[in-house]
Amino acid sequence: SCRHKCSEPHRKDVPGCQCDSGCKERQDCCWDYEDTCEEPTRSWTCTNFRCGETRIPGSYCSCSDDCLQKKDCCVNYYSICKGETSWVEEPCVSVETPQCPDGFTLPPLILFSMDGFRAEYLETWSSLLANIEKLKTCGTHSKYMRAVYPTKTFPNHYTIVTGLYPESHGIIDNNMYDVGLDAHFSLSGEEKFKPEWWKGQPVWLTAMSQNLKAGTFFWPGSDVPIAGTYPTLYSKYNGSIPYEERISGILKWLDNAQPERPDIYTLYIEQPDSSGHSFGPVSAGVIKALQEADKAVGMLMDGLKQRNLHKCVNLIVLADHGMEKTYCKKLEYMTNYFKEVDFYLYAGPAARIRAKNVPKDYFILKLVTGLLSLAQCRRSPQHFKPYLTPDLPKRFHYANNIRIDKVHLLVDRQWLAVRDESYTSCDGGNHGYNNEFKSMEAIFLAYGPSFKEKTEVDAFENIEVYNLMCDLLHIAPAENNGTHGSLNHLLKKPFYNPSHPKEVSSPSSCPVSSLIPTDDLGCNCTQISIGSTEELNKRLNLTTEEIKKASSSHLPYGRPKVLQKEKVYCLLSHHQYVSGYSYDIRMPLWTAYTVNKP
Repeated sequence: SCRHKCSEPHRKDVPGCQCDSGCKERQDCCWDYEDTCEEPTRSWTCTNFRCGETRIPGSYCSCSDDCLQKKDCCVNYYSICKGETSWVEEPCVSVETPQCPDGFTLPPLILFSMDGFRAEYLETWSSLLANIEKLKTCGTHSKYMRAVYPTKTFPNHYTIVTGLYPESHGIIDNNMYDVGLDAHFSLSGEEKFKPEWWKGQPVWLTAMSQNLKAGTFFWPGSDVPIAGTYPTLYSKYNGSIPYEERISGILKWLDNAQPERPDIYTLYIEQPDSSGHSFGPVSAGVIKALQEADKAVGMLMDGLKQRNLHKCVNLIVLADHGMEKTYCKKLEYMTNYFKEVDFYLYAGPAARIRAKNVPKDYFILKLVTGLLSLAQCRRSPQHFKPYLTPDLPKRFHYANNIRIDKVHLLVDRQWLAVRDESYTSCDGGNHGYNNEFKSMEAIFLAYGPSFKEKTEVDAFENIEVYNLMCDLLHIAPAENNGTHGSLNHLLKKPFYNPSHPKEVSSPSSCPVSSLIPTDDLGCNCTQISIGSTEELNKRLNLTTEEIKKASSSHLPYGRPKVLQKEKVYCLLSHHQYVSGYSYDIRMPLWTAYTVNKP
């Protein structure tokens, strides 16, 4: 046997089998040479056979008796070699306050992104995902988390860590052109490493600016010197690094002593997005990818438990967007709409059009407005709707950035807008669509001593996660598009308690003083007599009871407060709505009404 002999040199004077590195070539290896001496250099886990092994150079992790002392045990060492229960097999536990080892003044925060993890996956395949399902069951989860538009990887990942919409943080797509920089950004090019593309303040810089440390094992923007600064510890993105090595890297950083140990960590894996693109969202390939992601969660949690950090660390597991099935028979070709496709098209589910010759023709309005009219209502059915960017639905918050091209095609689900029939990347899956589509919904799970247990919350937008992370780290967030405190209901003891601002200008009432209009506005209504007009206008003066009823119906959360100084306005109550009418601008400052469900 090679047990405890893997490091021994070849000894010609000893008869029998050998265990040195040359035994395979000589064909005199002992029967268990591969299991004992080679397998540990390829495996991240302990087996019963490996327990008590002699330390083997080149191993990813160890199952030797001194591995705890050396801090290089495989994550399942306790459960396999010491007979303890693995994390996933334990029942849910309730922890009122963080239970951290000595040296931890603040519970660490781990932000773990699984690219393209559609919320529906967890509903459908939960029985195959024991570790992720336990996070959901024992911690806090939302029905889903809404991505920002476009539902792409880089815009959403950077929104999550800044709390900003893409128009504000600048990463408006995975591929884009900036006329001011006269440069093209793409996932495959080197331009993405230049800080001028990245606006806003990511959470790792927010933490570092307030005397905390950050460690990022991949995250869009984390390997860029944003504002001239990298995270305290970071790894430049390399998609070939195994998930086990990424998790091991996070765990090793957690082993650091206090001055060097990060307080916030980011972790990113490409699955199930990669398989979703290749095979489509409903496929055996995606199921296999989900199980890989689940295995990664199990490895992380077992590693935390082995360090006695499973009741100390706050963990957020989320995704950037979902995934939609696409077909090569569902393509909208621009050649069907234009005699000459003399423009540049960013093809796909969130298509944009700009001038081909840039920067020279970038601002030529005739080009873009002409394209818009040519693309409107040309075919039936037409599976995209063209917009000038400022006219896109306001809820997208996708207009106020020079990088957002002037013509935008809002594409139907499962369809792609492409240039011509040379486009081939169509069968499988894709994302980027309208963020209200169910297929674009992402997961959100939170687990740890600061989060409520066994709790489901309503869906929310991913712009809110940045403020939540700042609260978990007890730091002040930078300016962002989220509403600070809106996720307090996820926490046992909220760090930040928002208070309503004081009203600066108070309203008066708006009685109708004259029942006969002083100005007929040039209107002539022969069917209504003067007496009838008076009778009709009496209805504008609601009774006290009617005003109370209108307020109860249309202002269920109270009226908006006016924060500007010296605003002269009154409350104008109607049966169908209530307005804050301004005497200064002679129009409502706000109008509130309730639409009842049919």
